[in-house]
Amino acid sequence: MSAVSVWGEPKVLTRRNRSSVKVSTSCDGVGYQALLEDGQQVTAIELWWPGEGKETSTRVLLDGDDVFRTPAEDILERARARGWRVDDSQAESPVIPGVSLGFTRQTSQEVPRGSEGLPIYFTSVLVGGEDYYDYRYEKGS
Repeated sequence: MSAVSVWGEPKVLTRRNRSSVKVSTSCDGVGYQALLEDGQQVTAIELWWPGEGKETSTRVLLDGDDVFRTPAEDILERARARGWRVDDSQAESPVIPGVSLGFTRQTSQEVPRGSEGLPIYFTSVLVGGEDYYDYRYEKGS
């Protein structure tokens, strides 16, 4: 709570009958969520694009690429060129396992879209621990 309080009053969201907690705030229009999926310690941080028609001077960078201003396909292609495994089997929610980056291209807002109907730019990026996305690759999943 104290780490995100410097940006504004954090909101704490809990799920009924579950121990997971989200602590949310924003800074310069960029939304920040600290996920405490066990209710005790931070398991991931997710950053959210400010939204349609909103501007921010804050840049969220991945090796120099602005995650919210660089086309999503370019970011994924550059990740592959770095030798990272990119799992885009869920086109709206690609991940880079091992590096544990997860992206979202889901939005109900009117934004530019590519020929496949997906937003051209990512709307969020999640950073988790090294094994954060392992659940997507477990047998029987």
